[in-house]
Amino acid sequence: MTTHPEGIRWNLSSIYTGMDDHAIERDCAMVRSEAAALRERFRGKIDQIFPSEMAVLLQKLETINQMMGKLGAYAFLLFAVDTADEEKSAFFQSMKELSSALSAELTFFDIEWANLDEARAAVHMQDSSLAQYHHFLRKSRIYRDHLLSEPEERVISRYSVVAGSAMNSLFSKVMSRMSFGADRLSQEELMSKLRDVSAAVRKQAQEDFTAGLREYGHILTHIYNTVISEKMIVDDLRSYPNWIRSMNLANELSDAAVENLVGSVVSRYDIPQRFYHLKRKILGVETLYDYDRYAPLDTVNRTYSWEYACAAVLDAFDTVSPAMGDIARTFFEKKWIDSVCRPGKRSGAFAHPVTPDAHPVIMTNFTGNFRDMETLAHELGHGIHQYLAHQQGYFGSSTPLVLAETASVFAEMVLFRSEYAKLSDNRQKLAALCAKIESIIATVFRQISMNRFEDAYHTTRREKGELGSADISQLWMRSQRDMFGDSVELTENYSIWWSYIPHFINAPGYVYSYAFGELLVLSLYSQYLQQDDKDAYMKRYMELLGKGGVVPPAEALTSLGVDITSPEFWNSGLGAIEELVNEAELLYKNL
Repeated sequence: MTTHPEGIRWNLSSIYTGMDDHAIERDCAMVRSEAAALRERFRGKIDQIFPSEMAVLLQKLETINQMMGKLGAYAFLLFAVDTADEEKSAFFQSMKELSSALSAELTFFDIEWANLDEARAAVHMQDSSLAQYHHFLRKSRIYRDHLLSEPEERVISRYSVVAGSAMNSLFSKVMSRMSFGADRLSQEELMSKLRDVSAAVRKQAQEDFTAGLREYGHILTHIYNTVISEKMIVDDLRSYPNWIRSMNLANELSDAAVENLVGSVVSRYDIPQRFYHLKRKILGVETLYDYDRYAPLDTVNRTYSWEYACAAVLDAFDTVSPAMGDIARTFFEKKWIDSVCRPGKRSGAFAHPVTPDAHPVIMTNFTGNFRDMETLAHELGHGIHQYLAHQQGYFGSSTPLVLAETASVFAEMVLFRSEYAKLSDNRQKLAALCAKIESIIATVFRQISMNRFEDAYHTTRREKGELGSADISQLWMRSQRDMFGDSVELTENYSIWWSYIPHFINAPGYVYSYAFGELLVLSLYSQYLQQDDKDAYMKRYMELLGKGGVVPPAEALTSLGVDITSPEFWNSGLGAIEELVNEAELLYKNL
């Protein structure tokens, strides 16, 4: 396998060949006509049809949704790497409008199916001819208490494209066009400087980033408030008892289970505080500031070439599972990855499943640090998961977010252990171990602290009305100080850093999924290391990924001996993090 030394740009031609592809016009016309025909044939009749007719309905419904998913995914992917292009932005908007129109056209099914009496619903959910749709049908009924009338649902669907969805697009456009500091760096380029060995460089990067955020602070605050307000209104209309219930339902988790996770992590904030006190000692500084959190312990800035990153990730995957490595290799060979930083490209990284009749794709912004290499492994983990889950069809391949993070975090751990094993010098081992602990802290404790910020933000908004930037910053700093304690000095600049985090507006409530995935992986990886037959274990693991979303997370994980309802489950994962900190303290003491 060969790759471009600076990375690769994806090839989307197997999805569509361009915005002028005639297949796009054909598919748009097809989904419109098929949706209208389906509505004409089945609306008002869900309580009368037999399983054989339900099979026809679901097959057509899945086909329409898959085709729309493919159109929408293609438009989003074009926009993601070129947010400044007005033609691509308009194309993306047109696909969102079409999706909204189709959702309104087909909402009759969601409402009629959810309101079907238990006896009639059981007939369909027990029929063997509908086996592939059983979980989809069960999951669709959990929203029965939160659905509105059909006319109301149609209005919400049609207006969604000019509400939160439009704010999400505006956020992407604003953030991708921002540049920072005298060198006018992109967000990704600037954030990489927070991992520079020089404290002066890190501090300057923090000041430059803060200055950029403050320049656009009024816009970002407006975007956040608009999205939060829309969610408040929709949650009220749908009779959700709290701001997080809709996300918990999507994850097929109870509020109590999520509260157990959050409470367990918050109760161990002593772990990150203990680690940052250790890091302050290692760095030999009196005070560890927020911009020092990711300071490397190596004496030089280490960078990795794209070629090295690709080889390291694939070698690590091959070691634990040749099948895992082979699938990942396909992403490189077929150019299903876009890794090159460039103006107009959105920041961050993601893996998009597209649709089962196409293929997943990955976007990263590779700048050459170790975290970027971990990010590549992370997103490839997602991609492998999506690739395997495609066998379940469009409805069955969508995995709950908490389980979706499992494959990505597992892939990160595999890469870290592979790279860590290459080190023999204890100073380098300490540096690498501390970097991994920082990554885990960011995934577990920081994400839960952000969940606490979201909880405070949504709750305060609903009690007191719209919040100004200073009010939001105050809630942000409170949640961050709770986590860091006296281990990190949070500067005034840090108070506005809530405003660049996309998850708060793209998927409110999403962030606890990262902590779920990380703690789960710590347990799974520990199990893997203890196996006599590791190949058999990895086969079961790959089979788990292949189940996609056809079974709830708790049920899916029983095949690997995991009980997420056990009170001790989260504590075991947190204990594994504490053991890593113990190891780091011992290495430091010996040095």
